[in-house]
Amino acid sequence: MAKRDYYEVLGVSKGASADEIKKAYRQKAKELHPDRNSDNPNAEAQFKEVNEAHDILKDADKRAAYDRFGHGAFDGGMAGGGRAGGYGGRPGQGDFASAFSDVFEDLFGDFMGGQRGGQRSRASRGSDLRYNLKISLEEAFAGLTKQITVPSSTACSGCSGTGSEGGSEPTTCPTCSGMGKVRAQQGFFTVERTCPTCSGMGQVIKNPCRSCGGAGRQQKDRALSVNIPQGVETGTRIRLSGEGEAGLRGGPSGDLYIFIEVADHALFQRDGIDLFCRVPVSMSKAAIGGEIEVPTIDGGRARVKVPEGSQSGRQMRLRAKGMPQLRGAGVGDMYIELAVETPVNLTSEQKELLRKFEEISAKSNNPNASGFFDKVKSFWDGMKG
Repeated sequence: MAKRDYYEVLGVSKGASADEIKKAYRQKAKELHPDRNSDNPNAEAQFKEVNEAHDILKDADKRAAYDRFGHGAFDGGMAGGGRAGGYGGRPGQGDFASAFSDVFEDLFGDFMGGQRGGQRSRASRGSDLRYNLKISLEEAFAGLTKQITVPSSTACSGCSGTGSEGGSEPTTCPTCSGMGKVRAQQGFFTVERTCPTCSGMGQVIKNPCRSCGGAGRQQKDRALSVNIPQGVETGTRIRLSGEGEAGLRGGPSGDLYIFIEVADHALFQRDGIDLFCRVPVSMSKAAIGGEIEVPTIDGGRARVKVPEGSQSGRQMRLRAKGMPQLRGAGVGDMYIELAVETPVNLTSEQKELLRKFEEISAKSNNPNASGFFDKVKSFWDGMKG
């Protein structure tokens, strides 16, 4: 199969400048790289074709030979013996690795964290921290200021976070020349790794601080004051900017995230901003009605009227007696569920009164009980006949 014209492969004219050829090559290499075209079986061959074209056209002497003799300049068998112009070997192979490295960072720079042509900053941001804080339902209702102790790293007082003893300045890493990464050739590919000398910082400290060992930070417990707003619930997250782990070698601190957990309550159950409470009521009060007192989340008590003939499970609502809305003006309600209690450990007098109550109830609720049973008996007698 005949080879395509190298200018056509790169998409440039024969009069294109060296910068235009280089720009076109980078664009084509990025577009046709096999790692970005896993679904295209021809991507690798096209990528090699682009590299072969660039390998010839980027070199002034090779380009001149190609412009004069075409592909034959590199296929051998020409007058004068050997290969034309002394260009031995297949085009595109001798300088492939170095050419490929020119577009390596364009392809993978964002993933490798590289900073082409510049030096990596020696300072890095500290990590974010998480602190789990458990509070009571009453505290979630009222809001509070809580004192907590957070174990974290802080800027070293001996070197003010620089990591250097006596204020000395770090020096550029001799291994990576300040890039924070080194390249290694592995056959077809050029691989970048974090510099082992400076651990990716780009600089080394020749005289590290004796207090922190050059890290610029130390482990220390810190006391902080946290404002807990009204209405928080389990899962609420509070962010304290700059209160996380200190940055490495003078870098900015991370943030501290407070995760709230509201403990279960012995009396109240919560559903959003509403509260639910199961309240016992005597059998007599449920029967004849009356008033009862129930506790509220604010520490007070509320009087509730029990309707006559109330049964277990009946619910009543107390408006605006629930939880406050977090960062809002609303207040939830409190729902009371009655639980009618059966009396136990009765005295003889109480038992006698209940018997009389039962007798009176039977007569009151079934005044024609004897007539009813007579009618049932007559009905069954008729069915048998």
